[in-house]
Amino acid sequence: MAPLDRSERFHESCAKAIRDLDAPLLTCEAVIAEACYLVRNFPGAAEAVIENVAAGIFQIPFQLSGETAGLRQTLRKYRDRQIDLADACLIRLADQFETPDILTLDGDFKIYRWGRNTISSATQPVLARHFATQAHPATAAS
Repeated sequence: MAPLDRSERFHESCAKAIRDLDAPLLTCEAVIAEACYLVRNFPGAAEAVIENVAAGIFQIPFQLSGETAGLRQTLRKYRDRQIDLADACLIRLADQFETPDILTLDGDFKIYRWGRNTISSATQPVLARHFATQAHPATAAS
């Protein structure tokens, strides 16, 4: 959770990318759950994630029950990468909103494809309307 963890090497660039966005950050409950788990050792961090949901900073338009077919397809497609539910949901969310952008530090997003993209824009912390939270910095901002 680079935006919350000041010791994270991409903290400042991720926090700036989020501050510079005009739109709210769209995400899914799987990402929120993963984020709360990953920051469990930082006092108040999980509460801050939930406060951001309550404040509308993180919006959750994704409904798992309506995306089961697409999720199964995405999970099957990236089975060899051991894709998790949060990553699959973000890919489906990006498809749903027809955006090439997912803001993440997860290096697997350099491999994943969605919509019309052939190469993910997740190569450095980037501006995006979709937010992923991963503990390991690979290349983009989550």
